[in-house]
Amino acid sequence: MKPRLFSTLQCLRHENPLGLPRSGAPPQLPRMQRGLPQKRSIKDVRKVIAVSSAKGGVGKSTIAVNLALAFARSGHRAGILDTDIFGPSIPTLLNLSGEPRLSSNNQLLPLSNYGLKSMSMGYLIPSTSSPVAWRGLMVMKALQQLLHEVDWGGLDVLVLDLPPGTGDVQLTITQQVHLAGAVIVSTPQDLSLVDASKGVELFRKVGVDILGLVSNMSGFKCPGCGETHEIFGPMGKIRGLCEQQGLRMLAEIPLHPRICEDADRGKPTVVAEPEGERARVFTELAGTVGGLIGL
Repeated sequence: MKPRLFSTLQCLRHENPLGLPRSGAPPQLPRMQRGLPQKRSIKDVRKVIAVSSAKGGVGKSTIAVNLALAFARSGHRAGILDTDIFGPSIPTLLNLSGEPRLSSNNQLLPLSNYGLKSMSMGYLIPSTSSPVAWRGLMVMKALQQLLHEVDWGGLDVLVLDLPPGTGDVQLTITQQVHLAGAVIVSTPQDLSLVDASKGVELFRKVGVDILGLVSNMSGFKCPGCGETHEIFGPMGKIRGLCEQQGLRMLAEIPLHPRICEDADRGKPTVVAEPEGERARVFTELAGTVGGLIGL
């Protein structure tokens, strides 16, 4: 018997592209979601952390996958779960595709590359151009199955790559999964900082420990003159936000074309140039985060 997620996805693969139930009845959510949220652990996973930003386009997925790869390179059993149902990025970042197999206990088996286990909605749709045109109830059902019907086979740490926003996905994860903490990602741009503050407030309201903030695209070092140019705004603003909100500045990721190029070709920085200066920033970030969560 295939897991319920596969029957849900059949409508994407065949003649029902909108994912609507054939009977016209709404999809049935698990009882735990209809009543009060009940937190539970993800089976066989020691620590779970969320990488989040209420703002899209700040490089959150790139940071999440490099963080997870840095954990793996440090000797930890690591995995990454792409919780962005509508715009999954992990298959591209890890250069993976194909439908996952099922384990003996009827759960999805993660796909692996570079020593990192991963699961994503992107593995379960026919092609990268196929939209997931679902309403909220279907999305929540798929999310819960991604969270609790994957056979990770034992992990020290699982990184959750959250979608932008502060809506259903964020609330479901923070209210129903035991998180060791959250990492907030932002650029120094004012628009990003406003949304980063919203993300901080959300995690505080639901009682999730905020491990700190990562500043992405924090500065471009000119190869000619050697000076660092703050393309997306002065770093003083993002440091001021950390001071105002009582947050740790976990890392400052530079703006560099190689980080983007490596991500686009499915070989993230930590793998593409493991001994390089940019990879070292992610390795240090993993060490800091690991220390904060007791990894």
